[in-house]
Amino acid sequence: MITLYGYPKTRSLRVSWLLEELGVEWQYHLVDLKQGEHFRAPFSQLNPRKKIPTLTDGSLTLSESAAICLYLAERYGQEQWLPQPGTDASGKHHQWISLITCELEQPLWLMGKHKFALPPARRVPEVLECAHWEWQKILEEVDPELPESGFLLGDHPMVADLLLAHTLNWAKNFEQPLSERAEAYRARICQRPALKRALKKELAGLPETTIGS
Repeated sequence: MITLYGYPKTRSLRVSWLLEELGVEWQYHLVDLKQGEHFRAPFSQLNPRKKIPTLTDGSLTLSESAAICLYLAERYGQEQWLPQPGTDASGKHHQWISLITCELEQPLWLMGKHKFALPPARRVPEVLECAHWEWQKILEEVDPELPESGFLLGDHPMVADLLLAHTLNWAKNFEQPLSERAEAYRARICQRPALKRALKKELAGLPETTIGS
C-alpha cells in the first residue's frame, strides 16, 4: 500500500494530485505541522529530515516532491505521464522540472520562509521585496514558453504540468502577479477532477477548526 505523509496545500498536494491521476490505491496520513508532529516520532523516525511530503511504497521511503512524482510516474504511469526516455521531449521535460523546482519555486518559497515558515527571530522582512522582484523576472522569462492551450509538451499532461500548476497556485496564494497566459494555463490545469479529489482527501484529515485557515 502506498502511504503519503503530508499536510494540505503544501508540496504534498503535488503528490496526492498525481496519485489521483494515476488511479492507484493509496492512503493519506496527515502530519499536523501546526502541532509540530513532523518533529516527533514516529514521523521523525520515518524521515529524519522531518520534511513533508514523504511517501512509503512497500519497503521504499522517499522524500522530495518532484522525486516522488517522477518515481510514481515511472512505476505506475503506464508511460503516460513522462516522455519516452532519451527523446527530445524527455530532455525538455527534464528542463521544465529543473526550472520549476530551482527557479520558479525559489522566490515563492523564500517569501514563505520569511512570512511564516522560519522561526520569527530568523525572518527578514526586507527579503520579501527582492523575492517579489525575482518572481516577476523569472515569470517574464518563462511566460512566452507557456502553451496557450493544452499542456507543456502537447495534448497530454505530464508530471511537469502538475508541478507548474501547483507552483502557480502558490504564487496566486502569495498574491504575486501572474500574466494572462500564466493565469489561463494555471486555471486550465487546475480544473482537473483529480486535483479536487486530492485536495478533498488531504483536507478530510484536518480538525474542523483548522480547515480554511
